[in-house]
Amino acid sequence: MKVDTKIYKDDFHTIIHGNALENLKCLESESIDLIFADPPYNIGKDFDGLVENWSEEEFLNWTYKWIDECHRILKPNGTFYLMNSTENMPYIDIKCRQNFYIKSRIVWAYDSSGMQAKKYFGSMYEPILMLTKHERNYTFNAEDIMVEAKTGAIRQLIDYRKEPPQPYNTKKVPGNVWNFARVRFKMDEYENHPTQKPEALLERIILASSNVGDMVLDPFSGSFSTCAVAKRLGRKSMGIELNEEYVKIGIRRLDLPSPYTCEELAKEKRRKTKNLSKKARLIADTQPQISLI
Repeated sequence: MKVDTKIYKDDFHTIIHGNALENLKCLESESIDLIFADPPYNIGKDFDGLVENWSEEEFLNWTYKWIDECHRILKPNGTFYLMNSTENMPYIDIKCRQNFYIKSRIVWAYDSSGMQAKKYFGSMYEPILMLTKHERNYTFNAEDIMVEAKTGAIRQLIDYRKEPPQPYNTKKVPGNVWNFARVRFKMDEYENHPTQKPEALLERIILASSNVGDMVLDPFSGSFSTCAVAKRLGRKSMGIELNEEYVKIGIRRLDLPSPYTCEELAKEKRRKTKNLSKKARLIADTQPQISLI
């Protein structure tokens, strides 16, 4: 889908409505502090009319090109988080080893109330690579992302290996398995996007790998949660998005000037599935049935 690039911005936040690869090529080298990329996975998702249908070769060739652009625009001490499907990640991992240091291979684990696979073990996680250009010189704000160390905090164990013995720490840096619930319809953060990522996940990434005033880029912005969380945390943001309906979400969430009316930008939640909720099914079952015969 070809669109003429349009830009919506204020002093700190920018939305680029256009093709990701083409617009990444236009960005200045070594200008971005943090990149979070959650691109299409090529698994047949329908993004409001834009359906993934590449061959594997086409998809990987395209993916490798935008990864190279992300390497070019990332600052020497910057960090790049890259998500993809379990099927694609082995190819992407090998590609990224050529130019990046892989600091962590993160698993975002979640539960699902929907139907899962019956003939094999269904996928209940998505992998994330944490990539840097420098082996040691990169931002990592450990104190800003501490979580409870359950062994030390709850059981109050003593570490006798230390002299003198002292209690185990009650806080620790999270490991590489992250348990965040997927975004559900009843959540306030829910937007009309089929692959929206939770703000809690993005908050951890942004707090850990950027500082106030840094530039955060999301080249596949979708629901614009990355940019919205970056704004809330005092960072600058830049989001690239091809789909106009998603661009409108970003303009609303970032409160950017645009030619769209308030009605065009209004939030109107739609379920991602056509299946009825439990409450709706109960109501339907209790309604009197009218026969047309």
